[in-house]
Amino acid sequence: MDASYTKIPSRIDPNVTLKLFHGHFATPHSHINCYIDITTMKTRCSEAHGVATLLASHYSVATPVDTIVCLDGTEVIGTYLAEELTRTGVLSYNAHKTIYVVPPEYTPTGQIIFRDNMQMAIRRKHVLILCGSITTGGSLATAVECLKYYDAEISGACAIFSMVNKVAGMPVYAAFTSSDIPDYKSYTHHECPLCRQGAAVDALVNSFGISIL
Repeated sequence: MDASYTKIPSRIDPNVTLKLFHGHFATPHSHINCYIDITTMKTRCSEAHGVATLLASHYSVATPVDTIVCLDGTEVIGTYLAEELTRTGVLSYNAHKTIYVVPPEYTPTGQIIFRDNMQMAIRRKHVLILCGSITTGGSLATAVECLKYYDAEISGACAIFSMVNKVAGMPVYAAFTSSDIPDYKSYTHHECPLCRQGAAVDALVNSFGISIL
């Protein structure tokens, strides 16, 4: 793994930047040749607000949003996103005329659940799904399936970075896409050319971050 990283600024707001590490990384669904560190975007208020503003620009007042479900630890961004959507006039049908911002709970098998006290924010609500990084879309597709179990109406999905522009038939809007990182590659576990070349996996990565091997 190359310990140095490259900063990639957003084309819309140069103050919003990705940190990119090159190497051989294993995610739960694939192997990738780049690790995108979005830690500061998820934890620094100024950066989280900048990302939220970029994402909010993709949604019009015609998109109803009652709840933002924040995957990958994106609650800080989700809070600013709710603020930006409210400011621009996006409709909320909640009785209190405000947007809920909620993280999911996961079962040991990776399924999303919501306890009885949290279901008021999900059942029959218009839900916008916010992700950190989307590589294959597998985790997002699972989230959509789980939310529909609770009779949620999916208003859309967005992410800090996404390799795909559509999942489960709906568009995915992202602050950064594959066009911003043209050398980013994702492979299935069984078809990874880095593995075939004998390159050791540098680290395991998931929504919580990176664990160097």
